[in-house]
Amino acid sequence: MAAHPPPRPRGPLEQAPIPGVKNLVAVASGKGGVGKTTVAVNLALALSRLGAAVGLLDADVYGPNVPTMLGTTEQPQAVSERQILPVSANGLKTISMGLLVPEDRPMIWRGPMLHSVIQQFLRNVTWGPLDYLIVDLPPGTGDVQLTLIQSVPLTGAIIVTTPSLVALADVKKAIEMFRQVNVEVLGVVENMSYFICPHCRGRIDVFGYGEGQRMARMFGVPFLGEIELDPAIRIGGDTGKPVALLGPDAPGAASIYAMARAVAARLEALAAAGTTGPVVQID
Repeated sequence: MAAHPPPRPRGPLEQAPIPGVKNLVAVASGKGGVGKTTVAVNLALALSRLGAAVGLLDADVYGPNVPTMLGTTEQPQAVSERQILPVSANGLKTISMGLLVPEDRPMIWRGPMLHSVIQQFLRNVTWGPLDYLIVDLPPGTGDVQLTLIQSVPLTGAIIVTTPSLVALADVKKAIEMFRQVNVEVLGVVENMSYFICPHCRGRIDVFGYGEGQRMARMFGVPFLGEIELDPAIRIGGDTGKPVALLGPDAPGAASIYAMARAVAARLEALAAAGTTGPVVQID
């Protein structure tokens, strides 16, 4: 891996970069239930297994599922009043509200409280040198998204969808939100794209076909890949052993690694064009 930072203008004070973080990438969706957290966790792990230093910030305060998927219950340690050490899980540095409150305790918070916790996750956590900090956003276009966009200069956003037309209707809103605030849309990932029959090995398009690619073409953004509907992906998330941990040849993992490489290549192309942060080359 080699990083070659091009000159980057300093934004306003409230959008100061996170020290040591080269690429800050949001994983978003227009609606819930499309597997956004599954994509974010496996993307982070795949990039890590490909040689990058990666952090994962769980910004889905109301539904913090990252700890379950990473198989950790370790609490972050505070080393001072304004300094928190992230938890290390499967080679990732991570922080999540799910590590700070009991699993069965609901988060009944208004906007200002959400703003405060996201600011603490961004500014008070000692992330250290990272090639990528992946941010798992809650679904929709609400307070957390606005806080993130206003607080730090995002390198770009990945939009997760399924082939269903209901999901795609909300993809448009998510893409338009990021464009209105001048955040680069890195591309669209189509999750639960197809199912391979275990008996005949034929492809079954459970939720439709080609809609994610069509949406990417419509908005002029890259299509970053299809992730299959595979029981191994679901089992890995439920047991705290995501399929990306098993390498690109494991069942259900090949499409995830292909997506991770596409994301890295997209960031590299933007960096080469001088429109984003440092180049991070993945072997």
